[in-house]
Amino acid sequence: MRQSGTAKAGGVVLALALVASGCGSNRSGSAETGGDGRSPAASAATFGDLPSPCGPGAAKGATDQGVTAGSIKIGYGDDRGFAAAPGLSEEVGDAIDSMIKWCNQQGGILGRKLVGTRYDAALTNAAAVMKKACASDFMLVGEGFAYDEAAEPVRVGCDLPAVPAFTIGPNANMGPDKYEPMPFPVDRYNASGLAALLKVVPGFGKNPAMVLSDSPPIKAASAKVTVALGKLGVKVKDCGITISQNGESNYVPFAQKFKDCGASALWTSNGPIPSQMGMFEALGRIGSKPPKVAEAQWYSQVAAQWNGKSHAVDGLVTSLSFQPFENADKVTAVKQYLDLVRADKGKPALLGMSATSAFLLWATAAKKCGDDLTRKCMVSGLSTVHQWTGGGLHAPSDPGGNLPSNCSLVVRLDGGTWKQVYPEKASEFSCDKSKVFELDPKLSGVTLNNDRLSTAFLKK
Repeated sequence: MRQSGTAKAGGVVLALALVASGCGSNRSGSAETGGDGRSPAASAATFGDLPSPCGPGAAKGATDQGVTAGSIKIGYGDDRGFAAAPGLSEEVGDAIDSMIKWCNQQGGILGRKLVGTRYDAALTNAAAVMKKACASDFMLVGEGFAYDEAAEPVRVGCDLPAVPAFTIGPNANMGPDKYEPMPFPVDRYNASGLAALLKVVPGFGKNPAMVLSDSPPIKAASAKVTVALGKLGVKVKDCGITISQNGESNYVPFAQKFKDCGASALWTSNGPIPSQMGMFEALGRIGSKPPKVAEAQWYSQVAAQWNGKSHAVDGLVTSLSFQPFENADKVTAVKQYLDLVRADKGKPALLGMSATSAFLLWATAAKKCGDDLTRKCMVSGLSTVHQWTGGGLHAPSDPGGNLPSNCSLVVRLDGGTWKQVYPEKASEFSCDKSKVFELDPKLSGVTLNNDRLSTAFLKK
């Protein structure tokens, strides 16, 4: 059956694991940036607790495609021009716009000014965008395309290294010469968040049930959570209930089935979309209020605004590997990110913080390359980064090894307000290496070689 544009948009937004849902402006098209307009913290010697990789210098030579003695050309972008969801993931591009300006105000990378091309993949044009980037850019930095799987064979084919804000496609997720600031590899699962949620919500560990969807990505995500919970000693109760991703005409019968099933808590791998909101509102109408536990995409203004009016999910909790915005008064990097993006009238979101961390990761490696700024040097340098926090934007991660963090914190939604509830001290993470579990990559339809790289598009 052919999906409508609206249905497709809903599925894509859900696939963005860290997305702060909602529509933005109608900006679209590719644009070149390299501005020097003043903005907050432009002359900062640090970003959070990370020494700034930007500043004056005397770098020499045209060392690779997109690199001259005076400039470095990078590509980035999002899906903001997708007609069914205008502004989709634009917070990614907004963040890189601000970081390019921030870096150039300090002198660029050792004196080389950054020239960025902001691409608009508009969801379905990722492969076409990648061909353009292959022809002119030194590297991709902080990009985020929902259909990156379609663009991955192009990227691999032209040997274009990338430091993306995020990846969605499983083969893009495990592709070569790709270094994410907060990896979520298909063969590992950071269950420290689930372990923390079990402490915060005791009922979650008894006989929880999944709010299942007919969406393949949500089915896959729910299956991974079920496996991880099993490794934590929790058996998920099968209530035999699946809700249409496109919505139901009446949610009360589904709510009644959940109530009759006797689940001690409900988990959703979905995001704050109409089908989920309708389901949770219906539970309230029949007097059923089981604890609700959700994936990180619930941490958003969309969820907060809706719950501020409905109070349908008061007490809902989710785990994050990034610092919530509510901790900006305690985490300098978060405040700097918010100040920079808001000064440029951009859209803040967790995906934007991920893009910011990606930029800092790339720029730090670029500075170390010095005059020898080549793709080979960048790949070599990035592959050795095994401890990274983006200056404090998120928990420690391992970009070089494409391994997830083993840390998390928990936030709770009451009314329209999010607040960290675990660990009790705001800004602290709970870390446990033993809670990172190996997963069979076949769950995601991926075949890996001995280097944990997807074999789908590797050159022979």
